[in-house]
Amino acid sequence: MIKFSYKMDIAANTESEATIKMKALTVLAVKLTAKELDKLADIIKNDPIKTAMAKTALGV
Repeated sequence: MIKFSYKMDIAANTESEATIKMKALTVLAVKLTAKELDKLADIIKNDPIKTAMAKTALGV
């Protein structure tokens, strides 16, 4: 697999929070396919009920 580099800006209250977000995004990018990530983003953006259910299931 080819690696690509991107410059990203992460919105966060602190630098440590931004680092945590970036690490989490990196794990998601490695573990999920592009199609799965796209579907996840669509659900989070457009389906608040499924998003709330997922957060409850995750304990957050």
